[in-house]
Amino acid sequence: MSRPVSLAEEFPHDSGLIYLNHAGLAPWPRRAARAVNDFAAANYQRGAEDYAAWLALETRLRHRLARLVDAESSDDIALVANTSEGLSLIAYGLDWQPGDNVVINSDEFPSNRIVWESLAGNRGVEVRDVTLAAVDDPEGVLIEAMDARTRILPVSAVQYASGLRMDLTRLGRACRANGTLFCVDAIQELGARAMSARAIGADFLTADGHKWLLGPEGLGVLYVSPSAREALALHRYGWHMVEAVGDYARKDWSPASSARRFEAGSPNSLGVHALEASLSLLEEVGMATVEKQVLALSGYLIEELGRLPGVTPITPDDEARRAGIVTAELAMEPEAADSVYRELRRRRIVAAARGGGIRLSPHFYQDKASLDAALVQLDELVTRRRR
Repeated sequence: MSRPVSLAEEFPHDSGLIYLNHAGLAPWPRRAARAVNDFAAANYQRGAEDYAAWLALETRLRHRLARLVDAESSDDIALVANTSEGLSLIAYGLDWQPGDNVVINSDEFPSNRIVWESLAGNRGVEVRDVTLAAVDDPEGVLIEAMDARTRILPVSAVQYASGLRMDLTRLGRACRANGTLFCVDAIQELGARAMSARAIGADFLTADGHKWLLGPEGLGVLYVSPSAREALALHRYGWHMVEAVGDYARKDWSPASSARRFEAGSPNSLGVHALEASLSLLEEVGMATVEKQVLALSGYLIEELGRLPGVTPITPDDEARRAGIVTAELAMEPEAADSVYRELRRRRIVAAARGGGIRLSPHFYQDKASLDAALVQLDELVTRRRR
């Protein structure tokens, strides 16, 4: 019988550090650091003698990712360098036709805007840009912008600045009814809340591993549904994307039937070791438990921030409308608000300046005591700047 997970052992942060930037770049759990150290030691001691074990671990990672996104099979999973690569494979894999359009929104992180905006000049695609800010029905705004020529609807599961969580089930249903492909940038939800690519009707879902998944930069996931696999043309080729991978002497080849067809060359084995270890922690804890704690912490932050003079949370307090991001506006000039952010960092409270305010993003392993300590510091700084 295995012993319960010790979160204090997994996240032995420096004394005095309050880390509230998991929506930016998350710290690794101890097991991920150990996996990287062990992999490095094996490399300098034995080279690639353990290559077969590396491949087995890579397979384990694919299965973990498939379970995490509720894919039908690990065949639906491709390993990509980051979210931007995943989105680019989708955007430039589609066979765009004259008159096609894509609906985006101006509140997205640049990764989920730039790639689609580039299609206007490179493929002649009409890019319809709407805003979600200060609207009562953000999904309705996106759905209304679609028509019969809308080829794809890309949207973030959670908006990076406001923390607004989208109703992906509603959007997926609308896309199916309209004959539109549905693409989800899941980087701000995957690992913070349970997700099901199948339940929301996603054709594509992609996310990097360095935020809520607690992994390293340089490795992410791309989910492609079986029905959407053939919709993407291939523009990158190499030994790793063929069906008969490893048969180097073979002259006749075909792309892998699985999503591995989108992986041209050698995998990021170092990142694979780290991310597989991090995901093992999320699985041991259970995503239901992770989600419950994340929502408890983000809800607590919204409530307590609302009690502070000069601080106004802009993240919805409705559980269905948020994940781990909580952003608050400060009642002061932008320069003063920036100085508050910089002073928080100087005091080792790691947050982010987003959406014109301060973005706090705690993860499941933290507690309300650490949030209270950060709130005391924020209250003091805001009060001082407003005098």
